[in-house]
Amino acid sequence: MRLRALLDTDALGLRLLGGEDELDRAVRGVMTTDLRDPSRYLSGGELVLTGLAWRRDAADSEPFVRLLAQAGVAALAAGEAELGDIPDDLVVACARNRLPLFAVHESVAFATITEHVVRQVSGERAGDLAAVVDRHRRMMTSGPAGGGPDVVLDLLGSDLDLRAWVLSPTGRLIAGSKVSGPALPADACAQLAAEHLAATRTGRRGPHRVLLGSTTYSLFPIRSWGHRPGAAGGGRSPQGARDVRETVLSDWLLAVEADAGDWQDERLDLLQGVTQLIAVERDRRDAARTVRRRLAQEVLELVQTGAAPAEIAARLRVAAPVLLPGLGAAPHWQVVVARAEWEGGEIEGGPVAQSLLEEILVDPLATGPEPSDRIAVAHTGDEAIALVPLPAVAAEHDGSESGIHADALLKAVRDPLSAGLDDDGRVTLGVSAAVHSAEGLRGALEEARHARRVAAARPGRVCAAGHQELASHVLLLPFVPDDVRRAFTARLLDPLRDYDRRHRAELIPTLEAFLDCDGSWTRCATRLHLHVNTLRYRVGRIEQLTGRDLSRLEDKLDFFLALRMS
Repeated sequence: MRLRALLDTDALGLRLLGGEDELDRAVRGVMTTDLRDPSRYLSGGELVLTGLAWRRDAADSEPFVRLLAQAGVAALAAGEAELGDIPDDLVVACARNRLPLFAVHESVAFATITEHVVRQVSGERAGDLAAVVDRHRRMMTSGPAGGGPDVVLDLLGSDLDLRAWVLSPTGRLIAGSKVSGPALPADACAQLAAEHLAATRTGRRGPHRVLLGSTTYSLFPIRSWGHRPGAAGGGRSPQGARDVRETVLSDWLLAVEADAGDWQDERLDLLQGVTQLIAVERDRRDAARTVRRRLAQEVLELVQTGAAPAEIAARLRVAAPVLLPGLGAAPHWQVVVARAEWEGGEIEGGPVAQSLLEEILVDPLATGPEPSDRIAVAHTGDEAIALVPLPAVAAEHDGSESGIHADALLKAVRDPLSAGLDDDGRVTLGVSAAVHSAEGLRGALEEARHARRVAAARPGRVCAAGHQELASHVLLLPFVPDDVRRAFTARLLDPLRDYDRRHRAELIPTLEAFLDCDGSWTRCATRLHLHVNTLRYRVGRIEQLTGRDLSRLEDKLDFFLALRMS
């Protein structure tokens, strides 16, 4: 709003004392103060209200006004309740510093002026933003997108002073306003995503309010009904109501650094419109994935039906330019298999796992949706299979270590996804090694499926395993029957646990350290900060209680496996 508009409102009781030439200044906010130096609390554009308690004599006016002018305030309004007429020295100081000055009648409370200014400023900003958002919506529905979610977030920052970010369900930063300041830390993104998923599973309507440290965030679901398998978001689609579990693991969210609980309905409606605008972008991108999904389905059908390697290689040559535009052929590939399961079995897990893989198989350091478009995911039943092309340069640089790693993938997604799975869902992931030819794809698929079964045998809502574990004893342990596992570990370890409980002897930690040090007395004693003789005494007690000999390889192996299975 403009200063001139304040004079047109009789209820505010304002009288202009100076600054007629500056009445077109914009008012961005309002502040009441009687500090001698309030500049640290000013950001510019405010109407400053003061009761003049800071003024002791005429010499105080010039320094006070100069500080306000330097801070870029719009105007000063002084109350007449304490001193009656506004002192001439203040009028002169304001004229010298070109700062408009108003007198506030003693019958008018500063709270009345504050409420009026805040209401007008917020209303005008919301109206301006609504008009821009509407214009952007028309641009997007009539042709190519106008810059993606970043454009809309820039509007929120510039027009409503709202810092906002678009996040994936696992907390990956997809978009952020350029005027939002520094990006959210990765741990904060993951926490916000987890809180959002947990709130969504409980059926609470958005926005969800979350306090991280001393900052309040409001989380708005971004729900789209367009092209994703089983597309729904806990609301009502054109086909009718859908189960929220179909999309809870793949829907984006809008995180706003503000407490939406204090907002008026108009502003809430505006933010809901913003989420719909971003959802249009999401649907547009998902529609573009149709070709990649079809390519993945065709390649996987060839692999699973035992097609000739030459036929598979020909199909891969077609797929590579689509998945890696501008990067040429992709001689290396990885396969990732995911399975999503819900208790009751009424939700088809394949589409859920497909949308999930398309969200999480992205470089954690990358922002925006584009990197996720360099994969192709197909699904069958409750299983989804991703073909992940590795650029030749990266693959040849270190073929054994390039690409996706199961432990890093699990670390990035476990906490948020666990919140979305609640107590009735489970996701398991298996990752193959990189292969460099069509002949290797069948083996990579089987490798990823075996790794996923290893992950499925572990406890937890979200589990992952990689190809490295398939050449280890770890592959065998999950498939040992529970009764055999319990009997084996009890026979070897229960005597040691009982002894530790009675004597606080720490025989189990000593056994673990001794095996981890490959039976080296010196290294183990150093690690445990023990004298070698003390270590020998403990190992002798372990052998006495169990009837085993830790100098024998067979007995060492039995203890090692018992500790792993326990």
